[in-house]
Amino acid sequence: MNWEYWPSSFFYLPNLPYAFYLATKAKHPAFFSVANPSIKSSGNGTESKFETLNLIPTNYKPKTILHKSTDGILDTLKQLVEEKIEYPLIAKPDIGFRGLLVKKIENEFELKSYIQKYDINIIIQEYINYKNECGIFYHRHPNEEKGAITSITLKKFLNITGDGSSTLLSLILKNQRASLYLDILKNKAHLNLNRVLDKNEELVLSVIGNHSKGTQFVNGNHLITKQLEATFDDLSKSIKGWFYGRIDLKYNDFSEVENGENFKILEINGIISEPTHIYDAQNSTYFKALKSIRNHWKYLYNISMINHQENKIPYKSSREFINEIVELRTYTKKVKSYSDL
Repeated sequence: MNWEYWPSSFFYLPNLPYAFYLATKAKHPAFFSVANPSIKSSGNGTESKFETLNLIPTNYKPKTILHKSTDGILDTLKQLVEEKIEYPLIAKPDIGFRGLLVKKIENEFELKSYIQKYDINIIIQEYINYKNECGIFYHRHPNEEKGAITSITLKKFLNITGDGSSTLLSLILKNQRASLYLDILKNKAHLNLNRVLDKNEELVLSVIGNHSKGTQFVNGNHLITKQLEATFDDLSKSIKGWFYGRIDLKYNDFSEVENGENFKILEINGIISEPTHIYDAQNSTYFKALKSIRNHWKYLYNISMINHQENKIPYKSSREFINEIVELRTYTKKVKSYSDL
């Protein structure tokens, strides 16, 4: 009954009438394709995360390289040395979603195995060892100087506390949240499920800040301040052509994020971004979550209208947009088949 775990269709099917209303009002079914002109299709899921990451100012960007499926492994290893990216590191699909195939890589052997297993373009990124992660949803009208932050999601990584006598497996089975992700945890080579944790010893089970990996999404909207919005106004202006979406970042102290200091952006998300604070079931309701999605679609509509009508950015044709979605579905099936290997 915890709607935090319900399928995404439960959040979007009830809102489809509103989506059709906006499309009718815009007189184009793909009106949203102009919201973020610098990102392919404004970020409908088909965009290269590596190319989008390159829009970010260098001081906020982790060291990152792209291994194309046609690249040789030795060339990629050489590039890692040149870019001074050390182990552990993060590997993930260049076109990805919901944490699928995102993995922390501990050594060269694991990286070679990962590359050989997955015949896709892969992002290889330095592991950012900041202790906190969050997602911040921001939007700004293209012809205005100031925007707004409408969602902050604090990410609480899945962890276990030892009692001095139980094995890790026993502790996971007793933990209401961790037990839901047992199948994923069994496949983590660095976790010894037979190990007995010391009393009060804390062990982080997953460092991937995605709900599908066990991370808990906590509503952090109380952290929205004028200073934080000013920081993101400056950031938005430095990322040419990005006006709507969620930025996922890692940091140590949120006051530093507020002041634009000492944080790294893991990725920028576009029009398919969610205000993920809605999945904090303890501090919201299902119907408030539906309303928040509609509100964000309204922001998306207003930004798109300005870009199209005032800035003369043409809509992507419906046929082209649909073809991209079909290609994405084919790609998704391929990537998901890898996850079953």
